[in-house]
Amino acid sequence: MQIRMRQLGWLALFVMTSALPAADKSGEPISPTSSPIRLFDGDLDAFYTWLKDTKHEDPRKVFRVTDGMLHITGDGLGGLVTKQSYRDYHCVLEFKWGPRTWQNRKDRTKDSGLLVHSIGPDGAYGGIWKHSIEVQIIEGGCGDFILVNSQSKDPVMPMSMTCEVMKDRDGENVWHKGGVRETFHSGRINWYGRDPNWEDKLGFRGSQDVESRDGEWTRFDVYCRGDRITVYVNGVLVNEGYNVKPAAGQLQLQTELAELFVRRWELWPVNGGPEPAAAD
Repeated sequence: MQIRMRQLGWLALFVMTSALPAADKSGEPISPTSSPIRLFDGDLDAFYTWLKDTKHEDPRKVFRVTDGMLHITGDGLGGLVTKQSYRDYHCVLEFKWGPRTWQNRKDRTKDSGLLVHSIGPDGAYGGIWKHSIEVQIIEGGCGDFILVNSQSKDPVMPMSMTCEVMKDRDGENVWHKGGVRETFHSGRINWYGRDPNWEDKLGFRGSQDVESRDGEWTRFDVYCRGDRITVYVNGVLVNEGYNVKPAAGQLQLQTELAELFVRRWELWPVNGGPEPAAAD
């Protein structure tokens, strides 16, 4: 009986493991070398999906390919997650907003995000996202950092970032090159030009915003080099963090109740790739 139970236990473990997304069985993080890794190359083979309500199933086809573009309808909360983990890369992401917004964000700013260095279980943060560092995609706030800290007590799931900052009128942390170095374990570090009068309303645009207007293409150049993350929006340096933990992991692209299209998503070597630039 003891042998039989052990056999059943191994069988159950095999079945459970076989059902997991490929990322849960991946090896060490990889880095692009002589050529780019095209995460989106006309299909979604490099990814799996996670939605708060349906987990690894996507019955509403929130994530799809439309007219050769990666299309996130926005109908739900979750992410498109790379099966593989990565480190030391230059991420080029070109995106634009679609017209649709959903649920309680129908009349709020269009919101999404690129989450890098994602580790641990799916949905660890609020049942929605992995433990990760977000480069924010939101009207008026493209390039903010958000530490998506699942509050895990597991020492292999650290969360910290050091930034040079100043305080704005409302006491929020804003990246300021040469400012006071402060280490964060949660919360947000705004990009340098975020409007202090920012409002969570559809179509908001600040006086210094560098992302393109609604419906036009915006380009992110996000350098993840060792334990540093440097963010350019349309060729403009907007934010930077040091001593980043975790310093490698999967990437997630959020669905956060706003429609988004992506035409380019690549990982280049940190040296020798394209220069940061505005989207054509």
